[in-house]
Amino acid sequence: QVQLVESGGGLVQAGGSLRLSCAGSGRHFENYFVAWFRQPPGQEREFVAVIGGTGRTRIYADSVTARFTISRDNARNSVYLQMNSLKPEDTAVYYCAADSYLRRVASLYDYWGQGTQVTVSS
Repeated sequence: QVQLVESGGGLVQAGGSLRLSCAGSGRHFENYFVAWFRQPPGQEREFVAVIGGTGRTRIYADSVTARFTISRDNARNSVYLQMNSLKPEDTAVYYCAADSYLRRVASLYDYWGQGTQVTVSS
């Protein structure tokens, strides 16, 4: 099993940056695909990015490509989401999730963090 804890959310102006962290605990964290999802107010949870165990595989949603970067440090059991050029439409609760397989569908992920709020003001 894997336990996940997100941090780094907050309030930022449009055009600004934030770096989210996802700290994992449990055995063999490096074997898991870790993804970021977000849930805007009143909307369904949506895929943002996913990274493979070695970090070589990285996939992004079209809406964040070239603005967000996902990375991981397996020595620290952590995955990061660097968010640049933030827009008001990026406002959401951001969640990290882990699974043994590469997935983009939230309902298929086995392990979730509690979420961290990101608010982008215009």
